[in-house]
Amino acid sequence: MIGNRMEEALNEQINEELFSAYLYLAMAAYFHGEGLDGMARWMRLQAKEEVEHALKIFDHLVERGGKVTLRALKEPQGGWESPLAAFRAAYEHERHITGRIHELVELAQAEKDHAAFQMLSWFVAEQVEEEDQTRKAVELLERVGDSGHGLIMIDRELGTRTEGKEE
Repeated sequence: MIGNRMEEALNEQINEELFSAYLYLAMAAYFHGEGLDGMARWMRLQAKEEVEHALKIFDHLVERGGKVTLRALKEPQGGWESPLAAFRAAYEHERHITGRIHELVELAQAEKDHAAFQMLSWFVAEQVEEEDQTRKAVELLERVGDSGHGLIMIDRELGTRTEGKEE
């Protein structure tokens, strides 16, 4: 059985992960509107991955006899001033999620909840990858600046992203 504090914190994280998906779908819509379908594809795949993350926590709660409590999602931002601004926002959001995961790890350690700690260890490693991917996209967009040709090349490159393999 899972403790009340950990159950509550994991339910909050489910909401965070689902909001992440919602945010990335909003970014995908923005990119589609800008004619940047490669970046839109990248964000759609990112949104799908975030739903998988939420389900990983959902399943953990169920398997441990916890109660899953779904909450309303806040409305995501609907537009950005540039593709760079959108990817910067994605990077900052991933850094926020990393902080949340670290707080959950600390709670699992304090509660001596080894099962939650084990599950959350996967998320710690995943967040390294999440931050790395978004940071690299930001760096590429910063390098091309206002170059339309550069933006098209990055759009094509990001559009080659394939679905990740969740474990």
